[in-house]
Amino acid sequence: MIVCAVAFHDNTFAVFELREQLQMLYINMWELLHQLEYVEPHQRVIVYEEIEHIKQQIMDTINQLVEHDQAQH
Repeated sequence: MIVCAVAFHDNTFAVFELREQLQMLYINMWELLHQLEYVEPHQRVIVYEEIEHIKQQIMDTINQLVEHDQAQH
């Protein structure tokens, strides 16, 4: 049996990991936005802070994906 794997880019696994991370961040953001529907008023500030934190992580991850793409093309 012969097994072969082909990588189209040098950073294929890194890109895969970043895309997976981005997917998890989007899920986390969705959950935080859903929390706003039922969270107590005194807890909203905490949820807003978490939303800002996730938003920054999403932007950082997208920037890393773009950097990988630019390095390959």
